[in-house]
Amino acid sequence: MDWAGWALFGLVATVALTAALISAQLAGLTRLDLPLVLGTLVTEDPDRARVVGFFIHLCAGQGFALGYAATFALLHRATWWIGALLGTLHVGIALTVILPLLPGVHPRMASQRAGPASTAVLEPPGLFALNYGVQTPSVAAVVHVIYGVVLGLLLQAD
Repeated sequence: MDWAGWALFGLVATVALTAALISAQLAGLTRLDLPLVLGTLVTEDPDRARVVGFFIHLCAGQGFALGYAATFALLHRATWWIGALLGTLHVGIALTVILPLLPGVHPRMASQRAGPASTAVLEPPGLFALNYGVQTPSVAAVVHVIYGVVLGLLLQAD
């Protein structure tokens, strides 16, 4: 397995994904602010949360990159299109499993069943993160495919 490539290119791909997602949010294509969502797991302050959340996302991206690198090693090849397929699988799991489960563990996120007495400051993402806008699933899919393509192009299968 390409350990050096994983260490470097996992960060490169995660920064590319995060930058594309933040750009889409700032352009009004989605209301999903992933660094804020992740950072508010740790702190209430939104400015600090975005910084902390960025680093949490970098760490998570490294974990996923390890899975991509292991998959490429098992297949004995790393290509852009295999990376894109893995990115499609990755976003499918993120939108249908990870994000919908987040309200169950996030101390500052409301659940789908939260009533008017809820003190949560973040709304739940819902299935496919549609609560953050109808374009959110498409944005998420594009940035995760970019992540996979970057890893597929840069990692060696060894």
